[in-house]
Amino acid sequence: MGCECSKLTKCCWSSGYNGSVPEDRNEVNEEKSELDDLPAFREYNIETLRMATSGFSVENIVSEHGEKAPNVVYKGKLENQRRVAVKRFNRSAWPDARQFLEEARAVGQLRNHRLANLVGCCGEGDERLLVAEFMPNDTLAKHLFHCKSLSGAHSFALASSGYCQLLSSISKLALYYGGNAAPFCYIIIPGYKQEISYCYRFCNAKDSLLFLSPLLLLELLAVWESQPMKWAMRLRVALHLAQALEYCTSKGRALYHDLNAYRIVFDDEGNPRLSCFGLMKNRRDGKSYSTNLAFTPPEYLRTGRVIPESVIYSFGTLLLDLLSGKHIPPSHALDLIRDRNIQMLTDSCLEGQFTNDDGTELVRLASRCLQYEPRERPNSKSLVAALIPLQKDTEVPSHELMGIQDGAAALPLSPLGEACLRMDLTAIHEILEKLGYKDDEGTATELSFQMWTNQKQETLNTKKGDVAFQQKDFLAATEFYSQFIDVGSMVSPTVHARRSLSYLMTNLPQEALNDALQAQAISPIWHIASYLQAVALFVLGRENEAQAALKEGSTLENKRSTNA
Repeated sequence: MGCECSKLTKCCWSSGYNGSVPEDRNEVNEEKSELDDLPAFREYNIETLRMATSGFSVENIVSEHGEKAPNVVYKGKLENQRRVAVKRFNRSAWPDARQFLEEARAVGQLRNHRLANLVGCCGEGDERLLVAEFMPNDTLAKHLFHCKSLSGAHSFALASSGYCQLLSSISKLALYYGGNAAPFCYIIIPGYKQEISYCYRFCNAKDSLLFLSPLLLLELLAVWESQPMKWAMRLRVALHLAQALEYCTSKGRALYHDLNAYRIVFDDEGNPRLSCFGLMKNRRDGKSYSTNLAFTPPEYLRTGRVIPESVIYSFGTLLLDLLSGKHIPPSHALDLIRDRNIQMLTDSCLEGQFTNDDGTELVRLASRCLQYEPRERPNSKSLVAALIPLQKDTEVPSHELMGIQDGAAALPLSPLGEACLRMDLTAIHEILEKLGYKDDEGTATELSFQMWTNQKQETLNTKKGDVAFQQKDFLAATEFYSQFIDVGSMVSPTVHARRSLSYLMTNLPQEALNDALQAQAISPIWHIASYLQAVALFVLGRENEAQAALKEGSTLENKRSTNA
């Protein structure tokens, strides 16, 4: 089932790049400074990672298939405010803890600014987890294929749905659905010229009817109108990925398992990085490729083994992704190349952004990577050398090319953020008092708290705590809130936040920090929990960690106001 391409004309795969890659001294110094901030690889206990991920909360899942994936990736935050990505393996994936830890330690020795580096692991009991740097700006797949998650819904390939079809033409796009006695909906979107490979499903339990509310339709239209990735950024992704592979090869880690667009992640500044998770198999004796067989290296199909040249083949499929904006099977792409039908292969959204020579050069490079015989494929060093001359707009920061906010730049602080920066506890108290229990979910509201007081005697402690909090009797507030929390009948992030501030008012910053962390464990995206952590950390003299928590609180608050 491999794609034989040895009969391609010479111009499609010959390389004119044989020199070494030049190094920029400033870039080397920046990389060293960045890597100096990384902690040494270490082993974590399961409770630390459970706390970091808010008890492995569903809200913190960032892997593409959500909680249904055999190995789930969560975002999390350690006690020192470092953001991490935590990959939790299926319990049967690595039965031998010693083998898992040895493999993780080996990968954990790698340190490079082109990688989302591995900073730790956990092999406690039956648990197998990896801990890496967290990259906040999604994957290449989401940026390139326009697969954004809307209102908790998952994107899905059209081929998998019998009730949704997406039709496109030069001047219009129609989304309609049908089925046995199902209502019919027809939506025209003028001026849309690119074929779409993904759409979104909002189904009832019967999974036979598709409902699009006006709000969801507006969200869907916003996704379609989003700007595609620019040509210069696509070339930068290719180069950074090649440099990551070259580094790994130089350190004796040439094998990368299941390289695809979900393995490329973007950091705070919008720079692409290669996830370190692919440097380890998902299972000790399992498959190295979980993607469609059409994208699998031919030698893997024959032998079931991954070799360094297999990684280069997968790199070639990624070049096709970058060129086309779609996940095209290599066999189909190579047919187009043989017929010199390059225009059909390129993303129509890139019209005018590159010359024919630039496009031809990238096609040539992809063709070389996709050679049927492994020995005919280039190595990672020659890929880097070939991609450097193709780079465009090198002086433009990645976040500008991506159209995202620079994560390194500070967001303007809200009144609450300013109060936390000043450690103005009186101002924070006024804001929390005005907020009440509005940010608690479900039963944790002012009304429901009152209803609870009519039913359960112990919840009177909460109302007593609220009265003491309002009257600024913080010792009494702490006592009553503690009695409520100790009962354990109900959880409320607001109660923990109020007790946290009460602790700060009574000069107990470590206890305040613990409560703020607990509030975040209950409500992972609540900005007030991060803000209170910042204040406690400032009081404890942990300036860098406090600034990180303040920035996180500001980011969460900004997202909240944007989505409101």
